[in-house]
Amino acid sequence: MSDAGILPVEESTAATGATAIRPRSPELSELIEAVAADAVARDRGELPAQPAIELVRQARLGAFRLPVEQGGGGASLPELYALIIDLAAADSNIPHILRNHFAFVERALRAPGSDKLQRWREKARDGKLFGLGASELGIQNIGSGYVETLLTPQGDGYVLNGRKFYSTGNYYTDFIVVQARTPEGEPVSAVVRTAQAGVNVDDDWDGIGQRLTASGTSIFTDVPVAAGDVLFQSEQETRLPFNATFAQLYLTSIVTGILRRIVQDATALVSGRGRNYYHAVAERPADDPLLQQTVGRLASVAYVAEAAVLRAAEALGDAFASASAGKADVALFEEAALRAAKAKIVIDELALSAATQLFDVGGASAATQSKSLDRHWRNIRTISSHNPLAYKARAIGNHVVNGAALPNGAFF
Repeated sequence: MSDAGILPVEESTAATGATAIRPRSPELSELIEAVAADAVARDRGELPAQPAIELVRQARLGAFRLPVEQGGGGASLPELYALIIDLAAADSNIPHILRNHFAFVERALRAPGSDKLQRWREKARDGKLFGLGASELGIQNIGSGYVETLLTPQGDGYVLNGRKFYSTGNYYTDFIVVQARTPEGEPVSAVVRTAQAGVNVDDDWDGIGQRLTASGTSIFTDVPVAAGDVLFQSEQETRLPFNATFAQLYLTSIVTGILRRIVQDATALVSGRGRNYYHAVAERPADDPLLQQTVGRLASVAYVAEAAVLRAAEALGDAFASASAGKADVALFEEAALRAAKAKIVIDELALSAATQLFDVGGASAATQSKSLDRHWRNIRTISSHNPLAYKARAIGNHVVNGAALPNGAFF
């Protein structure tokens, strides 16, 4: 295609004056209920995730954080994280698919003076979804930022070649933001259409959990990219301190949403059981104080997890506000990173335990494949493996004991 790398500003698909789906609106509740309705069937491989993502597009949920006057949902940062928890309780795959999109929107919000980012932000407003091509296998130091993917000048534009892995959600997106380098070594970001020639997004993710996120391989072979679709290092917004906090807290929010679902499933198991063991404390499971205690502890864990995530989100919101005001407050960003890291360490451990305790209240029937309750443990285990807990805990301990600086980069 002759215009394969060009992203013209198209006419808006939204009605004049219309806004995207709003926080706490009936429409948002309906969307979340619709996503939850088929979650078990999707996990069993009976239904694809595309229909759920199409519901997200139609609701323009990807514009949730854009200002209302720009056609967005006008959500605050804590409201975004509350949404992620809600969606994860419905189906943890769906918010995970959207993580890189929401991260890109945050990036665009921080650079209102960039014509390129403004153009792409308008596409998010109109329901388009953005993915990310960042991680590469074979890079010795994970999170170093160095990539092999190459953007080479060709004619009036460029050509992109490279291979990315852990490209979560790209299979479902309209555009992919690809991290690359020039032949001279300058870092660049190139935006390409997911469906254009030379772009191959392979759903080859074989993880035990988050099976629908398509977190596999994205290959770019001689992909033409227009000059206007490239952000060079000199054009990009100022890099924020502790810039990975947004993405890390996002993952912990998904785990927290799964915790909420575990409580709901545990409640349904206990209240739905008609018989108990002959040596149990009570004849009816719902009257059994041991089962009541287990569910009560699960509910308490879920409450504390949500409180921790939203407290960290408040700190990150304050930090982003300082950057938007013209000067990023390093102390605020460090506090947000610290809260997010502490939340992950505790929530991951408690969530894995909760996913096991779920079976303690359900009896043997809870282990049937038709219920797919094992998906909670598999999904938590997969998400929590994105970032090693031990390294994070050590960094916090060194910070508390010795006043050492926290790692200020990706994967913390």
